[in-house]
Amino acid sequence: MQDFLPESRNLSPEEHAADVLPLTENARRVLERRYLLRNEEGTPSEAPEALFRRVAANIAEADRNYDPEADVEAIAEAFYGMMARLEFMPNSPTLMNAGRALQQLSACYVVPIEDSMVSIFKAIRDAAMIHKSGGGTGFSFSKLRPKNDMVSTTYGRSSGPISFMHVFDAATDAVNQGGFRRGANMAIMDYTHPDVFEFIGCKRANNRITNFNISVGIDEQFMRMVADDDSYSTINPRNNKPVDTVHAREVFEAIVENAWHNGDPGIVFLDRLNRDNPTPHIGRIESTNPCGEQPLLAYEACNLGSINLAKFADETGLIWERLREAVHSAVHFLDNVIDMSRFPLPEITEMARGNRKIGLGIMGWADLLITLGVPYNSQEAIDLAERLMRFIRDEGRAASQDLAERRGPFPNFRHSTFDRPDARPMRNATVTTIAPTGTISIIAGCSSGIEPLFAVSFVRNVMDNTELIEVNPAFERIARERGFYTTELMQQIAHEGSIAHSEVVPDDVRRVFVTAHDISPEWHLRMQAAFQRYTDNAVSKTVNFPRAATREDVRSVFMLAHELGCKGVTIYRDGSREQQVLSTGKTTEKTAADTSPGAAGQARAAKPAHKRRPLILSGKTIRMETGCGSLYVTINQDEEGAFEVFNTMGKAGGCAASQCEAIGRLISLAWRSGVDVDRVVKQLRGIHCQKPFGFGKNRVNSCADAVGRAIQLFLKQNGSRVTEVRDPRNGEACPACGGTIEHESGCSVCRDCGYSDCA
Repeated sequence: MQDFLPESRNLSPEEHAADVLPLTENARRVLERRYLLRNEEGTPSEAPEALFRRVAANIAEADRNYDPEADVEAIAEAFYGMMARLEFMPNSPTLMNAGRALQQLSACYVVPIEDSMVSIFKAIRDAAMIHKSGGGTGFSFSKLRPKNDMVSTTYGRSSGPISFMHVFDAATDAVNQGGFRRGANMAIMDYTHPDVFEFIGCKRANNRITNFNISVGIDEQFMRMVADDDSYSTINPRNNKPVDTVHAREVFEAIVENAWHNGDPGIVFLDRLNRDNPTPHIGRIESTNPCGEQPLLAYEACNLGSINLAKFADETGLIWERLREAVHSAVHFLDNVIDMSRFPLPEITEMARGNRKIGLGIMGWADLLITLGVPYNSQEAIDLAERLMRFIRDEGRAASQDLAERRGPFPNFRHSTFDRPDARPMRNATVTTIAPTGTISIIAGCSSGIEPLFAVSFVRNVMDNTELIEVNPAFERIARERGFYTTELMQQIAHEGSIAHSEVVPDDVRRVFVTAHDISPEWHLRMQAAFQRYTDNAVSKTVNFPRAATREDVRSVFMLAHELGCKGVTIYRDGSREQQVLSTGKTTEKTAADTSPGAAGQARAAKPAHKRRPLILSGKTIRMETGCGSLYVTINQDEEGAFEVFNTMGKAGGCAASQCEAIGRLISLAWRSGVDVDRVVKQLRGIHCQKPFGFGKNRVNSCADAVGRAIQLFLKQNGSRVTEVRDPRNGEACPACGGTIEHESGCSVCRDCGYSDCA
């Protein structure tokens, strides 16, 4: 690979970054907030170009281990070129830590848990060390004895796996992930475990086990039993003896019900993961990393990186030869990362360097399809996905084989599934993975992973609360070329998030610029399956459902995932994290017009300035989950509508409880003084604090926001007209900057500041 603009090397890092690197303003902001080195005052002490050079130089040093005469400077320049041209980005721990004291460069780990207190709390300690260094962890809880099982050493009864999941969750909360990223976990339980029903429902309450994604481990036999309505025996892992008989369909329907309810659990086909396990003589795969795309053995690690497909195509098609070169360079880079990484545990060092797994994936898929004029939800896109991923897999394996000839195969190659007389040795046990690319795709300025566009145009709020309209560059170019670009149209699209129903945008443009919510769940899943066919590990993708989706819709997607050969599937139904009305008082029947906020406001205007409270009022209490705990909002009404609010913060006292009480008193005073209900809601909704709760458009941003949401729910329950207060893109708000969160591949990612709620 040629040097990247060698004539610019005499420039200062700041000049080089400003004049050369094709970074967007948003990419620079994310790099500054989350990646660049900082001085003692906390201000960035390196430019983006310096970051890429730091990483490239550090990773290139591994070549000295295999060739003392290696031209490490030229290799570093090639690695730098890939990143500087935004053609390839490694996972965030590599960008953050390469060339720094921590030097922990991998994102994915699996920690084993055996059925003993020593093993359980060792796993908690190990996970804490991994989270502290910037990694995410996966666990299987299938080996722990069930709830109420015998504990022979104490003659007591086991508290069961779910109780220990709470301990792991609390430990994750307590660990600051190296100052960069939050801890994230995956929990998997086999369908044969006696506590499988408790596991399936363990996240039904949105405030429980919040640092975990969960999936039920199933296999082909389970799916056959579901189809045939057969029963099976659950097995106590302590002694491998049958415990109970359950119907497979009951288990499956419980999964469907809870996934429909709020997105958890997903399913993972453990037999398919182990079918593709390249080193079965080392162990059995029992879990994955937090987003599900990286199956790993106990104490294994994997470092990931992604190629930006948007840089390898023009209107005539993919530039295959350049893509081939990029794949070979990326495999070289990722193999070097294994040698340069300082792993958090000695067991991980041994396993990671024994199997040398890497995970090369892609991003910018939606951008590529737009460049080629191919709709995401089309057979043409599915066919291209298969052809593309087969090419990357084949070239990635060829690159790994080339490295094996120069450096030797991975140490556990002997007796692996690759060790055949007619096969070339492999340097890496696995080569390809489709991972979430939320933050690194912001840096690369492209669409995330294999996801469709989130929005064609959207509103970005800048520091002085000014709203800026940002438009997809390809859409803006086409709109101008074809003469339908107007500022008014861009504003309309920004506030609607989609052009699916626009009468101004031509049909062929609407078909190409589809967004995530324009695409049916079936097309999401077919795209996942197309990439999975030629991916060594797995594919991280969330199948998005509209709010109105039924349980049958969820059931059909799970069945289709099995039929299409996926290794796992996670679904999310828009707005499914709904609040619950706990108690109801009898209210006076009135028409919607009579009880609407506007009618109530007009009635109050004719009343005295301040109404006296009647002796008896009726109303409702609504429980809202917040970052501070359960908030109980009691709203009482008189014959004209909402009259007063009482806010009780669970059993908590202190500042949060007192502020909630104060909010309630002020709202009550406002309503008795004739202030319109809508005006109160608009003032409360969207207020942010440092402890948000939940996901999607129902994310509760603060206690004040929770009160506003409760009032809206109260009005809906009474049949009143409700003015929705929401983000222009209908997304959740980022707790770090207030920007809009995108829900993708099991993660919530902010494209304004780079915040992500998973590792």
